[in-house]
Amino acid sequence: MEKQELKQVELLATKLRRDVLAMLQKRGYGHVGGSLSLADLYAVLYTKHLRHRSDNPTWDGRDRIVLSKGHAGPVMYSCLAEEGYFPGEWLFTLNDGGTRLPSHTDRLKTPGVDATTGSLGQGTSVAAGIAYALHLQHKDNYTYLIVGDGELNEGQCWEAFEFIAAHRLSNCIVFIDNNKKQLDGRCEDILYPFDYTEKMKAFGFMAQCVNGQDAEALDCAIQRAKDNKSSANAIVLDTIKGAGIPYFENAEMNHSMKWNNDEINAATDEAIAGFDQRIAALAFELNGQSKACPCSGDDDTQARACTARIQCDEGGEA
Repeated sequence: MEKQELKQVELLATKLRRDVLAMLQKRGYGHVGGSLSLADLYAVLYTKHLRHRSDNPTWDGRDRIVLSKGHAGPVMYSCLAEEGYFPGEWLFTLNDGGTRLPSHTDRLKTPGVDATTGSLGQGTSVAAGIAYALHLQHKDNYTYLIVGDGELNEGQCWEAFEFIAAHRLSNCIVFIDNNKKQLDGRCEDILYPFDYTEKMKAFGFMAQCVNGQDAEALDCAIQRAKDNKSSANAIVLDTIKGAGIPYFENAEMNHSMKWNNDEINAATDEAIAGFDQRIAALAFELNGQSKACPCSGDDDTQARACTARIQCDEGGEA
């Protein structure tokens, strides 16, 4: 990656982490850990690799993303908002009655979502079907399948992987978010996973393992997968649940959390303020127009809501 590309990826990843925290704090609860662990992957995909059009979400030439671990919807919603699929204000309606942003992703509700997911394991079969259909139509669109490590306790995942590998669907790139934890605790304590990379190789995939928080490593791995046309492709992401904010990284039970005490709210406010400052600095480096947001660090909800955008006027309002 060029230096400017890396800054663009970091800018988007920082926005995603900020937006995820802001929307979950506003909601009062939500799936924080597995959303934050995917921020860097989403930033790399949308900055460099994914073919998409925010003004035409159903464009036939687009690549597809199937977020099989649908509870990580907050990071996907944040990315779609930042990419212009819908107004940033939607983020603060997460899981409200009648919202367009339900707790788990729904293609009939949210522009830019290609698959309704959330019942763990089923997204793998959906992605296999999409990739196979595109293959039969001789189209070059990619299907990016994102699954969780805990999700791989579901046998359906391995049936779908066998189908993808048997048909040599090189147009389907499988990402395994190996953040080491699931709803009830650490994956190794619930059902020991062994080595995901070796297991995927045994199923017939070209499998790579990379640091899922390293943009350059992600970019190289994705490009290697794209260059491989002879077999199915899998990339195991060595990630940290809650990545990017020490408070959430260090929380043992960080799959889903509640914003119900001063400690978590203070940690969130501090992280958002730091992200706002970093976003302003990166935006200035990239285009020379942004400046630090004067309302970063304020405690009121409206100040935190300015996380939806980084451009601030002299009065400090987004």
